[in-house]
Amino acid sequence: MDLKDRLVDPHSPERRPRRAAYALPTLFTAGNIFLGFLAILRAFHGAMLASTGDPAASENFAVAAKAIGAAVFLDGLDGRIARMTNTTSDFGREMDSLADVISFGLAPAVLAFAWGVQFVGPLSDTIRGQIHNAGYFISFLFLLCGAVRLARFNVQKNPIPKNPGRPDRKYFVGLPIPAAAGMVASVVFASNAEPITWWPYAVLWIALLLLLGFLMVSTWRYYSFKGINLSKPYTPLILIVLGAFIYGMWNYSQLILLAMSIAYVGSGIAIRIGGAIRRRLRHAHPPSAPEHQVG
Repeated sequence: MDLKDRLVDPHSPERRPRRAAYALPTLFTAGNIFLGFLAILRAFHGAMLASTGDPAASENFAVAAKAIGAAVFLDGLDGRIARMTNTTSDFGREMDSLADVISFGLAPAVLAFAWGVQFVGPLSDTIRGQIHNAGYFISFLFLLCGAVRLARFNVQKNPIPKNPGRPDRKYFVGLPIPAAAGMVASVVFASNAEPITWWPYAVLWIALLLLLGFLMVSTWRYYSFKGINLSKPYTPLILIVLGAFIYGMWNYSQLILLAMSIAYVGSGIAIRIGGAIRRRLRHAHPPSAPEHQVG
């Protein structure tokens, strides 16, 4: 008896899941919200400590980044569990979207400004004020683009990316907001959560936030992992890869998480550029017409 059959209400003629089964994915969503809330509090605490020169500020920024990363993991579980237990509902989808706005929109926006913009120096008050204003605006734009991305995902039934891929694969239209938040968290975590103080780094950081916001509202193609079926058998090579991944995460988590984030965010850009190059080459070298033989 599989998980779906165990959760079926025996008194329901339509084989609906038990009422308690609907609480299972909601618990993961609640954990997602808690982690986003924790990340915001730790980002505020880290900013207050950094303003006094306390070295413990980086520890709070690191906890905020880890909380966002853990929220990304929980966000991937709640939807999969809802599908496995056949407990998907409109309430669960709305709850998940609201949780994503907090954990992957507001929390990384607050962390991005507090860690990457607030403590820039030494500069004149005018230039520092301009960088701060840009940081305020781009951080808010990151949050706004994430909210727009979630709203578009909720209302579109079968969205088609601008550069559609293979019909047998599932894709996201635009960068998913958990991936954008994971990129912010991985950069903070990989830098040992030491706040940015050199203004060129702060400018690059603001540019990265702007790029992430654009990718979220774009119609570029990103691979979706929803098509992965964990119940079907795989080759022993998968176990070797999984073991190597666990070992690497245990010893080199900062580098691996950053590399994974860069690879996924960059995959949509690479696919888009590759498609544009292929279309340009096709227009430059149109296929020749086939020869007609006589006799």
